[in-house]
Amino acid sequence: MNVQTPTASATPDFQLERDPHGALVMIDAEGLRHEGVLPVRAFPLSGPTEGLSLVGADGHERAWIDRVDQLPAVQRSLIEEELAQREFVPVIQRIRSVSTFATPSVWQVDTDRGATELLLEAEEAIRRLPGSALLITDSHGLLYQVRDRFGLDRGSRKLLERFL
Repeated sequence: MNVQTPTASATPDFQLERDPHGALVMIDAEGLRHEGVLPVRAFPLSGPTEGLSLVGADGHERAWIDRVDQLPAVQRSLIEEELAQREFVPVIQRIRSVSTFATPSVWQVDTDRGATELLLEAEEAIRRLPGSALLITDSHGLLYQVRDRFGLDRGSRKLLERFL
């Protein structure tokens, strides 16, 4: 399906709504209803507003959106609500302590979702992202993000540097 690239002055040639059960429905330019579509980010961490696919229940792409932030407000809101339900990547705001500077190491951290403890099994579980961002995978496979390691408080930066 050829979807018009959204820009500030253009609108995509599909509509979004929710069905009575809360699932996302896409209505394409021909008026066909695609039930249970899911938004999937192409670059969830490095470009969260760039490149998003609306994928049908059969796993096939129904629409491509170049820039989510340029969609009309109603469509953008529906997509952001759907993504928020499926994406869970707490942002580390402070590292309170680490059990040891060798791995495995237990970290006590404050996130945007509250205080928690994570087990860092290996230094390779810390991935550098563009800019000064980091992605940390704990022993359970949960992802934690540090948006700007240089923006952390001095104590957190000092603890983190021991593992980088």
